[in-house]
Amino acid sequence: MLKCIAIDDEPLALKQIVRYIDQTGFLELSGQFDNALDAISFLHQNEVDLMFVDIQMPDLSGMDFVKSLHQPPLVIFTTAYSEYAFEGFRVDAVDFLLKPIAFPDFLQAAEKAAERFRMLAGTPHAVQKNDQFLFLKSEYKLLRINFKSIKYIESMREYIRIHLDNEPPIMTLMSLKKIEEFLPAKKFMRVHRSYIVNTDKIMTVERNRIVFDGKTYIPVSEQYRVAFQQYLNNNFLP
Repeated sequence: MLKCIAIDDEPLALKQIVRYIDQTGFLELSGQFDNALDAISFLHQNEVDLMFVDIQMPDLSGMDFVKSLHQPPLVIFTTAYSEYAFEGFRVDAVDFLLKPIAFPDFLQAAEKAAERFRMLAGTPHAVQKNDQFLFLKSEYKLLRINFKSIKYIESMREYIRIHLDNEPPIMTLMSLKKIEEFLPAKKFMRVHRSYIVNTDKIMTVERNRIVFDGKTYIPVSEQYRVAFQQYLNNNFLP
């Protein structure tokens, strides 16, 4: 069971979300609120797994409400305005429901939240390491990632984005620290709390930044600068 709260300043919309939660066997309603401020007070005293949050609300918008939380639960945004979808992705929302919301769409979003919750809470299994590739789950598919095709890996909260040669980036639910354990240490280097780079792909370094494709700048943070400079010194011809 996922413990849920619903937040919406429109009474009819709030009533609909509450009804949909009651109709969904794996969801349990823990609270309903017509403003984000009351929800904040509730969260200070209670733990929940999932929030259904309207974006357009007075005093404190749903987006600002989620951003204000130090460790927010899973979030599904609801709104009448489709232009907020990209911003919802930026705060790692599970899904984005456009009003008026049909129950099949609600159920599909809730199932996505349940799957993500299971993945976050799941017990890790043993993986046999190799220096060539790894299979990762992305968008309900298992994808083979060849290490030699990775340019760099970017952290996005619970997710990572893997940037590849001549292919679109791949997102998967995993921490940067976790994937670092399975990368060949001789080829990959952590240069920032949010970035790991494939040293074979480094072509240009400019002012403590690694430049990819002439337009992407990866910062080398103070914490990793000594190790990175040592790598450069070991491969530098004066």
